[in-house]
Order: sequence, then structure tokens, then C-alpha cells
Amino acid sequence: MSNPQPQDPGQPAEHPEATTTVAHEGSAPAHSEATAFGLGAPAFISLAMIAVIAIIIWKKVPAAIARALDDKIGVIRDQLAEAEALRKEAEALKAEYQSKAASADKDREALLERARHEADAIVAKAKTDAEALVERRTRMAEDKIAAEERTAVEQLRASAADAAAKAAARLIAERHDAITDAQLVDRAIKEIAGR
Repeated sequence: MSNPQPQDPGQPAEHPEATTTVAHEGSAPAHSEATAFGLGAPAFISLAMIAVIAIIIWKKVPAAIARALDDKIGVIRDQLAEAEALRKEAEALKAEYQSKAASADKDREALLERARHEADAIVAKAKTDAEALVERRTRMAEDKIAAEERTAVEQLRASAADAAAKAAARLIAERHDAITDAQLVDRAIKEIAGR
């Protein structure tokens, strides 16, 4: 029994037997595939593919592709080796700079500590020098004041002695005459001779 044909929804339903009979009675011959040399389209496609594959193998395309891939793999390996060498070099430089940075930090701390000690020493020396300078200047001022005092005392004594001598000379001149002067001179000569 053959498959019934689909019906149009707008057409009245027919009997399946009638449809089958009609289909067999008035049908045209069945479509057949076009062939050439007894081969259909899938066979020709298969033959074309086999021919293309044979030409590819005959022209050594797979070997060329393998060579190209091997060359590309070699280039990539070289690049990876170079990248690895660069990475190791970069790590070595990083370690070197880290050690230099640590060393620089230690040196900086040592320099700061040394500078602090030197600054403290300079301040202490400046303080000592200032104290010594103040003491020296004070002593110089005291010496100068003492010298001025001595000079003033000596001048005062000299002035007093001069004034006393003048006053004594005036008093002597007023109260003594020539005989009294001769007695005083004789007495002074005797005192000097007795010494």
C-alpha cells in the first residue's frame, strides 16, 4: 500500500483508495538522477575529491605543510628560549637591584647615623668653644677692668700725691721760714744716712 497524499484543508476529504488509484493511473514516470558514464553526482564528487587528494600527495603538499609547521615550531621554540633567557636575565637584574636597594638603605641609615653623630659632635664642640670664648672674653674684660682700675687708682694716687705735695709746699712756704727749712733738710739727710 502506498502513502496517502496530503490533503488541502480547504478541499473535501477523498477516499484513500481513490487517491492511490489516481496516483498510479495518471502518474508520470518517476524522476531519476542524471548520470554520466553510469556515475551519479555523488560518485563524481567522490572522484573529484580523490583526484584532488592524489594531486596534493603527488605535489608533496603534506610534506611542505609539515616542513612549514616544523619551521614555525622551530621559530616558536627559539622565541620561547629567548623569552626564557630574557626572563632569567630580568630576574637576575631584579635580584641585583633589590640587593642594591637594600644595600643603599643600609648605607643611607649608616650615613644618617654618622651625620647625627657628627652633628652632635659639632654642637658639643661649638658649645664648648662658645663657653671657652665667653670665659676668655670675660677674663679679658675682667683683666681690662682691673687694669683700668689700677690705672685709675695710680692716677688718683699720683693726683693725690701731687695735690698733697703742692698743698704741703704751700703750707710749708706759709708756715716755715729759712731756718725751719734748714732744720728739715738736715733731719731728712740724717734719716737717709741712717738707712
